[in-house]
Amino acid sequence: MAWCEANRVDYVFGLAGNKRLHAAVTAELIGATIDSIRTGKPARRFKDFSYTTLDTWSRQRRVIGKAEVTGGEANPRFVVTSLTAKEIRGQRLYEKIYRARGDMENRIKECQLDLFADRTSAATIQANQLRLWFASFAYVLLCALRRIGLAYTRFAEATRGTIRLKPLKLGASVRISVRRIKIAMASACSWQHEFALAHARLRNAAA
Repeated sequence: MAWCEANRVDYVFGLAGNKRLHAAVTAELIGATIDSIRTGKPARRFKDFSYTTLDTWSRQRRVIGKAEVTGGEANPRFVVTSLTAKEIRGQRLYEKIYRARGDMENRIKECQLDLFADRTSAATIQANQLRLWFASFAYVLLCALRRIGLAYTRFAEATRGTIRLKPLKLGASVRISVRRIKIAMASACSWQHEFALAHARLRNAAA
């Protein structure tokens, strides 16, 4: 943080909780608990305050505390930032900027786990780079399939792994003739409507 401040670099970092930080959001946790009991749903409140450690920080810094209650359990979280309250409100900073970092991590995990981008065990750098390139290309294709072909379906918010295993991984009869390729799915296929809709939308988009 000191380096960022000395070099005019703004930052938003996650901050490990401790007794002093938890005490700072006690009132917000009580309010979130009451909200959760009243609605029966998770509730959250935010607090924007200045904080410094007892001996390791050189100065006070802006901290945003998220006081969240989920399933009756308190789940406080904290971030520290160089951005001022005039530049961005605490709740917006946490929900729109800080949480976007977690969403990016999820996209990386999808590429690694769902599309096997972590299989870089070839003997040469070039071969491993080619594997990663194909995994990235597959990821882009699945993004387009979800955005265009599967919009407003049950798979509109699905992960790439779910799309790969459900609407794409199907048992079907394939018949090839001179003029066309026919793919016949079982009438009991659970995803036949989404498959046909995605096919029609992609054809229209290509046209």
